[in-house]
Amino acid sequence: MEVNQIKSLFLEETTLGYQMLGLGVLSVVLMFMDHATSWLDGSRSALTIALTPVVVTADLPNRSARGIQDIFSSREDLRGRINELESELIFLRVKTEKMAALTAENNRLRGLLGSAAKLQDNVLVAELIGVNPDPEEQEVVIDKGSEDSVFLGQPVLDSRGLVGQVVEVSAFNSRVLLISDERHSVPVQVLRSNLRLIARGTGIDQQLELLHVNSTADIKVGDQLLSSGLGNRFPVGYPVGVVAKVDYKPGKPFAEVLAKPNAQLDRSRHVLLVFTESRIAEEETNATSGKGDDRGG
Repeated sequence: MEVNQIKSLFLEETTLGYQMLGLGVLSVVLMFMDHATSWLDGSRSALTIALTPVVVTADLPNRSARGIQDIFSSREDLRGRINELESELIFLRVKTEKMAALTAENNRLRGLLGSAAKLQDNVLVAELIGVNPDPEEQEVVIDKGSEDSVFLGQPVLDSRGLVGQVVEVSAFNSRVLLISDERHSVPVQVLRSNLRLIARGTGIDQQLELLHVNSTADIKVGDQLLSSGLGNRFPVGYPVGVVAKVDYKPGKPFAEVLAKPNAQLDRSRHVLLVFTESRIAEEETNATSGKGDDRGG
């Protein structure tokens, strides 16, 4: 019994060896025929077509994994790109706003220099560096002082008209009282009729009051008001305001007349300090006198 089993195992191993040998020889023959002839092309094509579903099915998990990885990679890349574009958009918006502000400031400076060119007096450009927070006091602070020859009572203008006058001077800055302040008055004349009046501040932004206007006075809405030069504080001919309201009240000797300042009192950032010829001559005289004293000492 055991002998038969041993013979059976020996025969199986021998048969398996012959089969492997036969397959090896067949493989060599097929490779030679495939390399040397074209007899197996049709069979190879048919076999490739038959095995395609198997290959695709076997590769499906790998392809799915790669697809999922590509999706997440694409989403991360897209999210990063969106964040980058949003940051760039914010930067460009800030840059655009800055350019718009610079353009507006450039236009204001052009207007200011244009006004300076029209004046017969010497001027100095100053910049606003502060505003009085008290609503009852219409005052601003500028960046020029006695070191720049600024003096008390000096007229201050912007590109459109009279802003006010200097009321306090320190070495490097000065305080300017606006024409809209209740404490400020300026002699004016109506351009159309040469009527002389006094324009006083009302404490309200962008509003002036004309004092003691007779009910028979030749004045109407839209009339231009210029500085008259009386009082020797403000030179003649500077724009002050435009008449905005004329109210004749029956039985009253004076009419209620309001005007709107030409100057942009709540917007101007740069102003002109005006040096009149008389002031320049006075400074030159003082400088000459000072030099003479030094020589004499």
